[in-house]
Amino acid sequence: MNPVISVADLAAALGSERPPVVLDIRYKLGGPPGIGWYREGHVPGAVFVDMDSELSAPVSAPVGEAGRHPLPDADAFAAVMRRAGVSADGDVVAYDGADGIAASRVWWLLRYFGHDRVRVLDGGFQAWTAAGRPVDTVEPAPAPGDFAAKPGGLRLLDAAEAAALPADGVLLDVRAAERFRAETEPIDPVAGHIPGAVNAPETGTLDAEGRLLDAEALRARYAALGVVPGARVAAYCGSGVTASHTVLALASAGIDAALYAPSWSGWSSDPARPVATGE
Repeated sequence: MNPVISVADLAAALGSERPPVVLDIRYKLGGPPGIGWYREGHVPGAVFVDMDSELSAPVSAPVGEAGRHPLPDADAFAAVMRRAGVSADGDVVAYDGADGIAASRVWWLLRYFGHDRVRVLDGGFQAWTAAGRPVDTVEPAPAPGDFAAKPGGLRLLDAAEAAALPADGVLLDVRAAERFRAETEPIDPVAGHIPGAVNAPETGTLDAEGRLLDAEALRARYAALGVVPGARVAAYCGSGVTASHTVLALASAGIDAALYAPSWSGWSSDPARPVATGE
């Protein structure tokens, strides 16, 4: 299944006999909470799901090994999805404000926990409204779904595996270049990157309107970064959310990739781990 869906295809699906469950994942690091945007208007029938409280486990203070957005417990995540109406054999479409980066978190989680019938709305809510599609303010009460979480549908790396990967594969750091080079670090206490990682800012997977590049363009981009057919590849970012979008982009290009979910926030929580700077 293509990991993205167009506005036109989602609109058609919503008018079908069995429409998909639509999840609103609008989110901005540091706020304001996405529920406010949702209540101002959303795709008709969409259910809001919160990044921090429902798509992540509670965060320790200070941030520890699991990172700034720890993966949620399987049972807790399954309960959130069932509340939203997700069933084992039903389609799901997730969207965010525009670029799909936040929505990719639920795409990755559903895939990891065994649900393959999930896509991200290409261009997000911005594309939906730009196309003149209807917007609703009614908060639905869907019938509970029967989704059960079974971990292992996508590959995860731990810190040791992430450290070893550059020796015979490609570890993509998808943060902005200035953070990768340690010129600035606005969020985490340590600046730099995992030694051997290759910088691949996630903005490079998107066009000017926040839509995912086509498969051919994505394959060319990743080939230039050393990702060739059959290569072992994984991605990380600051907290694991943006790198989920990298896994989605690679999937769209026909490339399987793993995720180092704790990402830089988890890696840098251990002062014994090496840190690289510059290019």
